[in-house]
Amino acid sequence: MVAFQRDRLMISLIVFFLVTAGAASFGALFQPGPWYAGLAKPALTPPDWVFPVTWTVLYALIAVAGWLLWRARGRAALAGPAVAAWGVQLVLNAAWSWLFFGLHLTGTALAELAILWTAILVTVLLSRRSAPVAGMLMLPYLAWVGFAGWLNYGIWRLNG
Repeated sequence: MVAFQRDRLMISLIVFFLVTAGAASFGALFQPGPWYAGLAKPALTPPDWVFPVTWTVLYALIAVAGWLLWRARGRAALAGPAVAAWGVQLVLNAAWSWLFFGLHLTGTALAELAILWTAILVTVLLSRRSAPVAGMLMLPYLAWVGFAGWLNYGIWRLNG
């Protein structure tokens, strides 16, 4: 029985990694390319290599956070809504790349990023009692999306 429960936990963790990787893969369909290279960017824009490294770490944290929330859903009242908020932020995460890099809608992407940041914050707040570690794992992501919002705003202003 213990081995079955352990296997079930591992399978569910793998599923959360696959779902998160799916969102990451969708976003990766929309590469920066020559359009992005030609944009004026804010002074603190990191070099291009920073983005995939940072996102790889963040996606791993996002997957584990979602899994921890999912595991808490039977024993904590706010875990279900936290899982739902986690799912919403993941969809919004994937959509940003499509809006910004795919459609070149920097202003719309900025507005969507504000909604994404809010969805991440809601996930963090809902997880405080149900799965506090999950909320802590989402904090670097919240900070990075805030920084990405500043970059998006700068690009929108400089190229609008």
